[in-house]
Amino acid sequence: MESILLSIKKLLGIDAYYDAFDQDLVIHINSVLTVLNQLGVGPPGGFYIKDSNDNWTDFINDDKSIEFIKSYVYMKVRLLFDPPQSSAAIESMNRLTNELEWRIQVAVDPINTTAREEVNNG
Repeated sequence: MESILLSIKKLLGIDAYYDAFDQDLVIHINSVLTVLNQLGVGPPGGFYIKDSNDNWTDFINDDKSIEFIKSYVYMKVRLLFDPPQSSAAIESMNRLTNELEWRIQVAVDPINTTAREEVNNG
């Protein structure tokens, strides 16, 4: 199982055992997970993490079609927690997250989900 907190820490370049920023990261991750829930990803009642024991499969089960939300969570947390110094880099990350939000909406759209299931089930 892959921990949400530990995977985001790794992408941010923070050692898994260094916990000085864990509370900050948990707050930012939960904010992004709330946005994802509003976009239709995750359990219907919402989802939040408390620590490194909460895993990606707790949030998205084993849905490979939305695996890219991990990149989305990382970029949004990075922009909140440690934004790049360059305005061009910030703008690039904002464009990427906007595109991923669109792709998330397409991926979780009930019509697309039903069509994908029909193709997969033959």
